[in-house]
Formats: sequence, C-alpha cells, structure tokens
Amino acid sequence: MDRRLFLKEGAAGLAALALSSSTALAGGKAAGAQESLSSRIRKAGHYDVVVCGGGPAGFIAAIAAARQGAKVAIVERYSFLGGMATMGYVAPISEFAFNGERVIGGIPWEFIQRLEALGGACVQWPKGNVDFDIELYKLCAQRMVLEAGVQLFMRSSLIGCEMEGKRLCSVIVENKNGLEALEAERFIDATGDGDLAFMAGVPMQANPEKELQPSSYCFVLSGVDTDSELLRRYMYHSGKKGGSQCTPVRDKLLKLKADGADLPDFGGPWFNSVMHKGSVAVNITRAAADSTDNRDFTAAECRLREDIYKFTDALRRHVPEFKDCYVASTAPQAGIRESRRILGVHTVTAEEYVEGVKYPDRVSRGAHQIDIHASKGSGQVLIKLKQAAYVPYRALIADGFPNLLVAGRCISADRKALASLRVQASCMGIGQAAGVAAAQSLREGHAVQDIETETLVSTLQSLGAII
Repeated sequence: MDRRLFLKEGAAGLAALALSSSTALAGGKAAGAQESLSSRIRKAGHYDVVVCGGGPAGFIAAIAAARQGAKVAIVERYSFLGGMATMGYVAPISEFAFNGERVIGGIPWEFIQRLEALGGACVQWPKGNVDFDIELYKLCAQRMVLEAGVQLFMRSSLIGCEMEGKRLCSVIVENKNGLEALEAERFIDATGDGDLAFMAGVPMQANPEKELQPSSYCFVLSGVDTDSELLRRYMYHSGKKGGSQCTPVRDKLLKLKADGADLPDFGGPWFNSVMHKGSVAVNITRAAADSTDNRDFTAAECRLREDIYKFTDALRRHVPEFKDCYVASTAPQAGIRESRRILGVHTVTAEEYVEGVKYPDRVSRGAHQIDIHASKGSGQVLIKLKQAAYVPYRALIADGFPNLLVAGRCISADRKALASLRVQASCMGIGQAAGVAAAQSLREGHAVQDIETETLVSTLQSLGAII
C-alpha cells in the first residue's frame, strides 16, 4: 500500500500528495516535485507513541505512556508546555473535585502536588480549582516530562502526516532543522483543535448552528490591590462565597456600556490569583473566532488586544482597587473554548453527562458545570451536574483509524458536554487515559479500537484515577 502525505493548505483544507511515483501531486504538479518534497523531509526518529500538543492533555498523555514503558516523543509549537494554562493564561485549573470530593487523580493530581511543593499552586476546596504561577507551571511540566524520558520537539509546528490507508505512519513537523518526520506505532492528537485527526481524515462533529463559543484573550494586571475586600472575595474560586464572576465590577461595566461608554462585549469578569501579591490574571475579553482559520483568528486576536487596553483603562478609572493597575503581560495567544471535535465510536451527550452515566469503559471524569459562553453580548448559560460525570474510552477513538487516539477538548462530545469537558482538569484526566491506552494497545498488539477496556480501567485505577 502506498504511503500518502497529507499537508495543511492554509485554512481551506488539505492537499493529498501521493508519494508513489505513479501518482501526480494535487494541483497537477509533476511527479518529480513529489520526490523533491519527500527528499526534503528528514526522518527524526521512530517512537512507540508520538503525542501532538503539549497542553494539559498532551503532556500528561506523554508522561502516562512513557511510564507504561513506551518510547515517547511530544510535539509542541511553543517553547514550553501547558497549553491554555501557560499560552492562554486560563486560570484557575478547573476543576478537580465535585462537592468537595476529588474525582481526578493519578498523574494529573501528582502534577498539582508537585507544583504546590514548588510554591506554584494553591488548591481551592471544595471545588478543587487550582490557582497557579504560570512560570512554575511551565517548569514543573517540563521536569515531569523529561523525568519520564520523553523526547521533546519544541518550537515544532505540525504541518502534515503520512498514512497508509487509515493508518498513520508519521507526522511531519517544521522547525529550525527543516522538515522532519516522526514515525510511530501510535499517535495521540492533543492539539485541542484536532489538527492531526483532521489531516488524517477523521470525521468531525457537525456544527449546524454555525456558532462557536468565543475566544478570550487573558492577561495579567499588576498594581492591583489584591488585599482589598473585593479581590479577596472574587480572586479565589473555592465556591464557598458563591459564583466566581465578579458581579460588582460586572454591574459597573454593564452600566457604563448602557450609558454609552465605548466598551466591547465581555464575559465575567473573572479575576484569578497568579500566586503573587498585587497581580491578577484577568478573563474578560471575548470575540467570536474560528481558531482553525488563520485569518479569522488573527483578526480576532488583534481586536482582543485592543480590548485588553480598553478594559484596563475602564478598570483603572472606575474601580478603586485597580486605580494603579497596568498590563504586566498578555498571553501568547487567545484562549480557545471550542473548535473541532471528532466523530468518535461514541459521542458523549449532554444528557449522559449531566446524569453521570457510568460507562463500562469509563476512563476519566468531569466535575465542572456545563458552561456555554455567548458568542455575542455578555451572556452565559450554566447547567449544573447531578453528579461528577464520566468519559468513556470510546470517545477517544474513531472507527477505522487503528493507531490514533485523541485527548482533550477535541474528543467525541456534543457541544453541551464539551462545555464542561474542555476545562483543564478534565483534559488532564483524558490525557492520562489516552497515554495508558496507547501503551496498552502496543503491548497487546491490537488496534486502539480492540484493546481490553477492563484492563485499561484497572490500570488507570492502579495509577490513582478515580473512575
């Protein structure tokens, strides 16, 4: 069977380039051009498992697979791990507990404990939300990944994959070394946007509403009176003092907007501890954006960067606790709530999720309420869970793709279920399951669809997963 190379082609889709000399390139280019392209791709290594994406799902998946004895590489386009936590400044890490009982365990909880020991985390009970120091998060994640023996490919952009039928052979990355191919027996897509799965031709969930939850560009303000009653009430998200949205500031901003002030749409606002006196992470901006479309997302980030300074000025002028504040840092990119989701063997529905259906192949949990942000205006829909939810293994795999798993917010879930599952603690738990499953499928010599799920569940429980 011929290998075929699939490359990104902007926001419009993919070009399928056959590496067989008998097949012409897409676009009618000569076959010799294919050979020229393939000769430029250098083999960078062969691994048991390659993880694409170093966010909460990805770096946990890499550690989990490596600790199960697999030779693992991880591909990350930034120079650090952590995804939405560290490149999006999305805080706190939500949510490890339900009604005071922890429901996410194993490697994700080990990470929190180690980060806490570094002075970089503080757990807010009973919800189990975790305040964190952004820089120490990067350090702790890096240490754990390297200790596990994972090979890091940082500053490397995923641009393509090679396939034989529906079996992935390698991923193609671009970095300062040029074009490199990472071959593997199993692949985990933890890109958030489902980039690898999309390139490979995995079917995606339909979006008939043509609407996505908005992106938010988070930032850190310093010079804030974090000892004030307002910030002590609204900067910590234990749930003991009610909702985390800062209602006094929200009401003030909504009135200013109603009175004609030049303020964009906003959410929250949510103020979050970054473990340093005088500084807070701010989640307030919002804009409808498609993170899978370069032009659309670029335009949205440009608008949101302007909005950061509009809101900072409004806070400085109208909220006494912020009168001396200034923008200390903006996130490397806007945070993403929703994009692609695979159409998996099983799709987690909101009904199943809210009811807490306990699947026989359950591999992780969810504790955060369903949280749907309006793409326009300042609205938000919240749906409480009846109990901590479960995630089935079947939502991490797609029919017919024998060596591909997904982890994080691109798993198979409907929009409402995604609106809870997308949070970081849930993504970490799913990542742990994907890493263990990838290693297990290698040991068993089975496709990812055919592994013994009873063994998977018991292995995860032995690691500390609360399933």
